[in-house]
Amino acid sequence: MSKRPDNFYTLLGILRAATQDEIRRAYHQAAKRLHPDTNEAPGETELFLDVQQAYQVLSDPSRRSAYDASLPPEEKIPPVVDKNILLSRKELLQLSEPQLVYALIEVSPVDEHKKTSSSVPLNICLALDCSTSMKGEKLNTVKATAVQLIRKLNPQDIFSVVTFSDRAEVVIPATRQANTLKMENQIQLLQASGGTEIFQGLKASLEEVRRYRNSNYINHIVILTDGQTYGDEQVSYELAKKSAESGISISGLGIGSGWNDIFLDQLASLTGGHTMLVSQPNDIEHLLVEKFANLSATFAENVTLEYESDEGVELNYIYRLQPETNHIVNENPLHLGSIQRTVPLSILVEFKIQPQALKAANVNLLHGNLTISAAAVQTPVLPIPIDITLAIKEQITPELPPPAIVQALSRLTLYRIQEKARNEMADGNYSKAADHLQKLATHLLAQGQTGLAKTIMLEVKNIEKDQSYSEQGEKRIKYGTRALLLPGEEKS
Repeated sequence: MSKRPDNFYTLLGILRAATQDEIRRAYHQAAKRLHPDTNEAPGETELFLDVQQAYQVLSDPSRRSAYDASLPPEEKIPPVVDKNILLSRKELLQLSEPQLVYALIEVSPVDEHKKTSSSVPLNICLALDCSTSMKGEKLNTVKATAVQLIRKLNPQDIFSVVTFSDRAEVVIPATRQANTLKMENQIQLLQASGGTEIFQGLKASLEEVRRYRNSNYINHIVILTDGQTYGDEQVSYELAKKSAESGISISGLGIGSGWNDIFLDQLASLTGGHTMLVSQPNDIEHLLVEKFANLSATFAENVTLEYESDEGVELNYIYRLQPETNHIVNENPLHLGSIQRTVPLSILVEFKIQPQALKAANVNLLHGNLTISAAAVQTPVLPIPIDITLAIKEQITPELPPPAIVQALSRLTLYRIQEKARNEMADGNYSKAADHLQKLATHLLAQGQTGLAKTIMLEVKNIEKDQSYSEQGEKRIKYGTRALLLPGEEKS
């Protein structure tokens, strides 16, 4: 069990120098996460009351001053994570046109925690599509894999299973590993029928995880589907945002070619999660087992960045390179995902600076705080300041960007080329889409990625002939180029 915070500041996860706005935001975030209406975990109701008391004191200047006087001198708290920021350039030119700057932000546990952190308990819900299209090999493989996962659970893990088709059903309520045989029997009884309605499955899954949501656990929903949901996309997004506010992330595994990867990507990204393509039913087992292994290796989850930038500065594009690659939804705060014990959280940000931002000697690209929930750490983790400021010069000496940024941009460029091709296809510009894909294939061949390059060239022929991708071609290209962003990706 986590050590009780020793003062109101650590309780809210803020510094003693926090502004009233920061205090207010921290309180609202904690209140949403801990409110008894949505969180029934043991001890969380008492913590909610403590949070209310903390806000009542710290939001009142006179009461805060008196409270501060009662505290012992602030001790320097050892850092829990290391952060490193690389920039593509150190200075900006005074120009009358937009400029781009790239920042590579890496956050990883300090060495002490890399060595000593043990596995954190899981609070996981498996949301399974049991619509008619899952009948046969797909559902049989899912059932066998679910049984395998149940047998690997630790005694302290909390596990639940929800199925969804036209409606949702809680097959295994959130529980610790009490009677594995009963759980396995319930899995084996699953049958496929009806259509696909993801909102109902997501809603039931969120309710199960919320029952025992706890900052000492990894709280997560894994959705596995082979179909598209219709008409409930927007309400699903709103539910995902509530899930993120509760500290619960979502990941998706899409089987075959019939699922909506744009929808599932957005749904997961809103919570800092990610999606994977399951090309064949026999891939379900190793990908689902890999997902659970990654969750078990988590050091800190729910890493968020609340920020502000100078007028005229845009966060143009944000992408997580590792531990699990995914585009990050550009909403403030940014939900960046998780940090694993041995793999840093690595984010590449593209800033677009408009001429009107260049009014002073410096421009503030980003000022904010990283907040993390580190269940493996026995004390609250204070916000981690992030500041990116560049000087503005009339003349500068050109410098090469750091190699790490060059490498990241090189790989991300390939992924963004397929995005451009996809957008051109959506707009009916088939020849432009084919041109983008041919360019992409040429780059891949030069890098030795022959398998993916051949797949792309086949899709170019499909576009030229039928003005469409093949049944699974679009997703193969997207997730193939996304996989190249991972360090050490082997050539195929």
